Amino acid sequence: MTLTEEIAALKAREKAVILAHYYVPDEVQAIADHVGDSFYLAKAAAATDAQTIVFCGVHFMGESAKILNPARRVLMPDLSADCAMAHMADASQIEALRGQVKDLAVVCYINSTAELKCLADVCVTSSNAVAIVRSLPQKNILFIPDQNLGGFVARQVPEKTFYFSGGYCPVHACLLAEDVLAEKRAHPHAAVAVHPECTPEVRAAADFVGSTAEIVGYARGRGEGEMIVGTEPGVLWALRRQCPRMTFYPVTPQCADMKRNTLEGVRGCLESGRGEIVMDEALMRGARISLERMLALAK
Repeated sequence: MTLTEEIAALKAREKAVILAHYYVPDEVQAIADHVGDSFYLAKAAAATDAQTIVFCGVHFMGESAKILNPARRVLMPDLSADCAMAHMADASQIEALRGQVKDLAVVCYINSTAELKCLADVCVTSSNAVAIVRSLPQKNILFIPDQNLGGFVARQVPEKTFYFSGGYCPVHACLLAEDVLAEKRAHPHAAVAVHPECTPEVRAAADFVGSTAEIVGYARGRGEGEMIVGTEPGVLWALRRQCPRMTFYPVTPQCADMKRNTLEGVRGCLESGRGEIVMDEALMRGARISLERMLALAK
């Protein structure tokens, strides 16, 4: 029996569903029931009736799946797969600004710990952040933890005043505008699509800025030609499958934590139940409020 066949048998035995982010290795995406960005996977996690959710991603994603499905067992192929940006804000910072600024909404990127989600009024993803922030009644926005996505949203919603916690994605922050422009010189007919977690200078050099799912949609709309891809290169698996007549040039480094997800890890967690997300009930209740508000506002 092959490793893939073993996983299929274990998945059936455990009545499991496998969710995989666009950034995990190709072979893990290939065996998943659902592949997508954070927003799509949050919706899939909230809607599933599977007894076990195997979440192939990083820790905050497994936490979010557990928060939205407290009665389900949530397993991760590698519990050590983390997101540095998810920790880049703190309670004292948020409480201080709430005391100083009236009419303030705390908007928390889903790429955050459960503790930060508890302190937020609403969660967002890169797919829905602009629409949700625009819909909020508050005029002042504290956007945590990603200052780059927050800055992108601020440009789209100029009628509001924004404050930031100073966080960033280390992977997307490695990409420089010079890297994009050098690739553009090498491939002058290629379109440039980048993620809003990139710096303002990189976004300014792009033809399109959007979430990972939106980058896939942008490529699908073009259908053919060349595209420089400014997000984690794991998305190339979906891009090449959905856009076979296009050529893609990745310019962003890999996320080492996303690559901790392996087929062996998927088999191991299904086989033994290791890698289970276990959370405090009160923490889950607090974090669920901002996540459920996101899902409601994004409909």
